[in-house]
Amino acid sequence: MPSVFSRIVSGELPSAKVYEDDETLAFMDINPASRGHTLVICKEEHPDIFTTPPHLVAAVARTAQKVALALRDALDIDGLNIVQNNGAAAGQVVFHYHVHLIPRWKGDHVLRPWTPHPADPSELRTIAERIRAAIKED
Repeated sequence: MPSVFSRIVSGELPSAKVYEDDETLAFMDINPASRGHTLVICKEEHPDIFTTPPHLVAAVARTAQKVALALRDALDIDGLNIVQNNGAAAGQVVFHYHVHLIPRWKGDHVLRPWTPHPADPSELRTIAERIRAAIKED
């Protein structure tokens, strides 16, 4: 069954569209974290960043930047959170690759970032080595 976002792309479900091109669509989130909260999706249905082709990840990033600039100018925002969740453990609810653009204003308390804690330098080097070894070249 197609995701709710695929149903928006096909026109089966309505949306308040902000921007559209051949590969992406940006529209208002119906359960916004803040005024102007916009979703940017790839039109093809792929569940997450792990399965979305690189050219579509790049297309979503280009559209996200274009819409972010428009949010800045249209809503006079003080900042912007860009959120992209992958998997239920990360809070993903709709399994169709997408990015949240969440406008921020000073003192809004919309999102509370994590509290940073110093990491063990040896552990950082070990993890970095494991990640380097797992990177697949194109």
